[in-house]
Amino acid sequence: MKYPKEYLDEIKTRLKVSTVVSKSVALKKRGKEYVGLSPFKNEKTPSFTVNDEKEFYHCFATSEHGNIFDFVMKIQNLKFGEAVKHLAQLAGMQPYMFSKQDEEREKKWKEYLSIYEQYVNFYHNELLKNETYSNARDYLKNRFLGKDEVKKFKIGYIEKNPTFFEKLKNEFSEQTLVESGLFYLDEKKKTYVERFRGRLIFPINNISGQPVALGGRIIENLEYLAKYINSPETNFFKKGSNLYNLDLARKFSNKLDHIYLVEGYMDVVGLSKNGIENVVANLGTSLTDKQILTLNQFFDDIIICFDGDESGYKAAVRAAENSIKELKPEKQISFLFLPDKEDPDSYVNKNGKNYFIEFTNQSKLSIHQFIFSHYKKQTDNNPSSMAIFEKKLRGIANTIKDDFIKKYVLEYFLEKIAELTPHSNQNKNKYYVKKTKSLDTTKKHFNDSKSITSVELKEFSLLYLLLNNLSFLQANIHLIEDIKFFTEINRQILDTIIQKLKSGEQITIDDLNLDKQLLDKINKFAPIKHILKNKPNNENQVIELLDDISKDLFNYDLEFRIQELESKFSKDMSETTFNELKELKNERKIN
Repeated sequence: MKYPKEYLDEIKTRLKVSTVVSKSVALKKRGKEYVGLSPFKNEKTPSFTVNDEKEFYHCFATSEHGNIFDFVMKIQNLKFGEAVKHLAQLAGMQPYMFSKQDEEREKKWKEYLSIYEQYVNFYHNELLKNETYSNARDYLKNRFLGKDEVKKFKIGYIEKNPTFFEKLKNEFSEQTLVESGLFYLDEKKKTYVERFRGRLIFPINNISGQPVALGGRIIENLEYLAKYINSPETNFFKKGSNLYNLDLARKFSNKLDHIYLVEGYMDVVGLSKNGIENVVANLGTSLTDKQILTLNQFFDDIIICFDGDESGYKAAVRAAENSIKELKPEKQISFLFLPDKEDPDSYVNKNGKNYFIEFTNQSKLSIHQFIFSHYKKQTDNNPSSMAIFEKKLRGIANTIKDDFIKKYVLEYFLEKIAELTPHSNQNKNKYYVKKTKSLDTTKKHFNDSKSITSVELKEFSLLYLLLNNLSFLQANIHLIEDIKFFTEINRQILDTIIQKLKSGEQITIDDLNLDKQLLDKINKFAPIKHILKNKPNNENQVIELLDDISKDLFNYDLEFRIQELESKFSKDMSETTFNELKELKNERKIN
């Protein structure tokens, strides 16, 4: 038995060709495509290409060509059914179970698609050709939409007293037509009514471009009717799993790394008409995990741009709290807020594509910045309010599934709160020292050493070791050439010693012309002197101690770079920064 097309399309929706191929072939981006060495033939020059937009791979060396199923079958020597099971698992889907119920479902699916195809085609052609539909065409004209947009999005119009149900019932049962969601039974009149009568209709397509639902908009100002309605959920359409225009927008993922997510069908059509085609709309519900995961398959940055009014702002807050859960190191979610009473359609029509893109670049906020800003506005400067504020932000951060992102978002929130409450943090890094009576010399030593950092003490130890083993190190200068110091004055002393040793002349401490106070400080505070005290001069011990100290200094440098990158990553959330950070942390584990 054949796998249903619906199931296979779902796999292809979740998996890019490059995602599947890159598990076997090292790919590099080149223009719209990816290139790599052929997996089917030994070669030195890449002749293997992958095109996510067209959903195929092609090998110029062997003429092998196909989709993700073909690739897995060829590479892993699998039959089609085995390849489907493998890719379904990779896509996080349940294996398909064949049964009588599945056969029946497949039959109903084909009927469902046929009903929608006929319905959409009929009312689309009516809008284009029926002279009595001039009111709908005038409405579109006033919204700056012409025939090109109507054809591209297959927009239709349904008159107030349609009779298309009568035509369809010659081919399909009444029950099947009602289950499509396009019709319902008027219990009083005992007649079947078309749900979208008197409305413009916008076909909602699946990933393959087949209509599976509709959005409808009234063209008259009638307060007793909802401005927009959507198809009800059916066995084959779930609002939270679909996005309007995804079938067209996903084709731009090879050229662009970002996608606009807007509220309405007209926003999508308006932006597209102005040359911004990487845009989708959610379907009148809160943004879902499934919608975010689907968009992440194709784009690295989701820019959520809702209407510039109170309801649009509230929808953005809900979207932020729900979608931050799916944030990943290599992905971004941003928010773009338009001026009051503007929506993406009106704003792009007034200002044009270039202005809209520039406005995006200047004004978009990352998701964690938006959430912090939103709850900060609701906070009073008192302990109770600040406690509620911090508790709320901690709760939101803890919903994030990725542990890396969770850590840095929480760190960002807490750092921003600390900036609002400086007095509560001013003593954070200070330690309480119990005051006891001490000898004057001990007190002076304590006060002097208190200002010396741990890294300076390491540097003093290494300098102490050098100064007391000049002859040995002159013969083994490679042991100290690559050591890095962090304190300016100590670095200068180290450079002086190395230069003198490299001269080849036999030298003593006096020949170095070092400042006496500095020498005294090194001799006084270098912790290593206690290890060397009363021990014979042993070259192996010197090498071991040098190795230990240099490793400590290297790890200090590593930690410093990690902290810098962590701080940077908490702000830009970029994949490049994350990969650098991951590399350094792996290096830290090794050392």
